[in-house]
Formats: sequence, C-alpha cells, structure tokens
Amino acid sequence: MIDVLTGMFVTALLAGGVLLLGALGELIAERAGVFNLGVEGLMAIGGVTGIIAVANGAPALLGMLCAMLAAAAFGCVFAASIVLLRANQTLCGLALTVSGGGLAAAVGQSYSGHPAAAVFASVHIPLLSALPFLGRAVFSQNPIIYVIWIILPLALHALLFRTRWGISLRAVGEDPAAADASGVYVLRVQFAAVVAGAALAGAAGAFLTLAYITSWSDGITGGRGWIVIALVIFGGFKPLNMVLGALLFGLITALGFVGQARDWPVPPAFLSMMPYLATIACMILPPLLARQKRSRFLAPAALGVPYFREQR
Repeated sequence: MIDVLTGMFVTALLAGGVLLLGALGELIAERAGVFNLGVEGLMAIGGVTGIIAVANGAPALLGMLCAMLAAAAFGCVFAASIVLLRANQTLCGLALTVSGGGLAAAVGQSYSGHPAAAVFASVHIPLLSALPFLGRAVFSQNPIIYVIWIILPLALHALLFRTRWGISLRAVGEDPAAADASGVYVLRVQFAAVVAGAALAGAAGAFLTLAYITSWSDGITGGRGWIVIALVIFGGFKPLNMVLGALLFGLITALGFVGQARDWPVPPAFLSMMPYLATIACMILPPLLARQKRSRFLAPAALGVPYFREQR
C-alpha cells in the first residue's frame, strides 16, 4: 500500500507541476488585466520545442529554455495584438490556442511517438531520500520539481505583494487609469506580463514532454491549458493558494491512474475525465463564494478590459 501511495504522490507532483507552472504564468498576465485563453497553444509550442531541442543534442534544461523563448515569441505577437492594437482578448486567445496547437502538430509530426532524447533526471538527496514514503515521493525528484513547487510560488508571491513592481502590476489589473495617472506605464507593464506569462506556459509544455510524459504526440497537452485557467480562479489569484490547487488536481489525476491500474469497478472513461470534472467545479465554486463577499476569490477589476488612455 505504501508503494501505491508513494507512486501516486510522485505522479501528483509531476502532473500538478505542469499545471502549476502554467498557472503561475497565467496569473502574471491576469494580475495585469489580460485574460489569456491561449495557454493551451503556448504549452503545445513549448512542448514540441523542447522535444526538438533535445533531439538535436541539447540537454533538458536548455530544451526548456528554448521552449520558453519560442512561447515568449508567440506571447509577443499576442501582446502586440491585445495590448497595443487593443484587439478582443478572447478571440485572440482562442486564435493563439488553435494556431499554436496546429503549428506544434505540424512541426512535431516527425517526432511523434519517439521518446525524448534527454529528460530531467531524478536527484536523490542523501539521507532524506531513504525516508519511508517521503524519501521517494519528495526527496528523489528532478530539481525542477523544487523550483516549480517551492521557489517560483514564493518568489512570485514576494514579487506581487512585497515589491513596487508588483504593486504597479496589480494596480494596472485593478484600475489602469488610476495607475496611469500615478506614473505607471500601463501598456509596458501589460506587455511584459503577457510575455512573461507566455514564457512560463512554454516551460510548462516542456516540463510535460521532458519530465512527465517524456515524449511528443499531437494533442499531448490534452486540455491542460484550460485546467490552468481554472486553477488560477480556484486559487483566488494568489500564488501560494494555487500550490494547493495544483496538488489537488495532481492527486485527482494520479487517482485516475491508480484506479485503472488496480482495475477498480469504475469505467476508465470516468476516471480519465475526473480532472475535467474538477475543473468545472473550480469554475463554479469561486463565483458562488464571491457572491458571499469572500473577496479573495474576486478577479482583478479590469481583467479582460482593454485600456484606452484618455486624450487631454
């Protein structure tokens, strides 16, 4: 039983890590008032870029960096459309999802089904890795896991709530006109936030193909980009809350795998759809709680609203 629980927790950290990495990127954009529905496409671009990079001799870490650059390039196009040209954010996000997924499928066709040439290897921490349950589950992971689950959430929390830049970013998401009047360059902040968020979405795609599934195939993201958006809402737009949400989603995913492996008397299709049922629940619950004046679930006031500077 211990081995089953250990394997389940290992899978939860990997599956949830993909979601958390993408969600942290989406959080940066949404805190700046930009609603990016193109996460799915950015993750696909990042996933295939990472696979192509390692197939051409790059180590896994360099493959992830290449994925971040590729996704950031797409993020620049998206940011130019919705921040500078003030195009509809929903339509542009959907276009990014479709175009990113289609391009990734076309470019990665020759790599489909082949295992990744390089992956993030596990590192066993002396003494701690020998502990029962926690040793293998927590202290025998690849180093990127610790970055995703500990360093990035804490760093982003400090950045958003303890720095001047974070205050400016949140001010832009709440009231861009007031932020502009106080001297904040609204368009510059939004552009940077969108590109940074896109880079993290690309990193999530690379983590998916270089650490979790360790291969590429068309449709490998499997709707995870949409779960990422739900995770941001479920976490109340706060990085540390999203860690718990990502772990919950990871455990639900792992539970489905355990159920299929142990032949539970539950239809496999239902086990596979459990994360998406949880996504629907996470989209419904926060607005209901927000109506009860639990403001921690409220989205930034200017989310999805393009900013037009008044001429004086």
